[in-house]
Amino acid sequence: MITKTQGLPPVVSREEWAVARKRLLDQEKALMRLKDAVSAQRRRLPMVEVDVGYTFEGQDGPATLLDLFDGRPQLILQHFMFGTDWEEGCEGCSMMADHVGPLAHLHARGVSFAMVSRAPIGKLVRYRERMSWDLPWYSSAGTTFNEDFHVTVDGDEHSGISIFLRDGDRVFHTWQTGGRGVEVIIGALQYLDLTPYGRQEAWEDSPGGWPQSDADGGWWRRHDRYDEGRG
Repeated sequence: MITKTQGLPPVVSREEWAVARKRLLDQEKALMRLKDAVSAQRRRLPMVEVDVGYTFEGQDGPATLLDLFDGRPQLILQHFMFGTDWEEGCEGCSMMADHVGPLAHLHARGVSFAMVSRAPIGKLVRYRERMSWDLPWYSSAGTTFNEDFHVTVDGDEHSGISIFLRDGDRVFHTWQTGGRGVEVIIGALQYLDLTPYGRQEAWEDSPGGWPQSDADGGWWRRHDRYDEGRG
């Protein structure tokens, strides 16, 4: 709850606000043009052929990496942190999955989506049901997939997104990101960035008096646990 002891933006006339908003809008447009330029470079990246015959376990049985395309030419794959001995999926990865939305929008452009984790398929299915997701999810247990794509390193799990393209039966890895790179699909963070107080995380450059009591991402919860606190 916002209280009077917290910092507030200065109050100005509508005319003064319009001038300040126009100044920021110019920067926002420049940022958008830069994003478009970076995306253009991404479309020109070279790619690497995936020559390992990975076999995942899905709810309906074994599936190859090619199967995850579901007949479409492109695949977005979320490296979802869920270790083999974990009972719940990662909070941040869960927030990512919450924001995927109806896959019909991706399918309309020939893009499939899937999540892959090391946990056994039974745990993945149960957790997916708990989270009320309708997303393809596969277990990479028994394969070197996570290690090969550097999302399991020395037993530690890491989140990420990989993009794949196929040419017939040949599969190619075109792009990958991790860390804050995955924020691009977390709509809640994008919305928070539009608000006066932002994400209220310690790393943000905010004016004095702004609420910043949380460590980076420390406020994140699974969407069914905000009323209970962490866990």
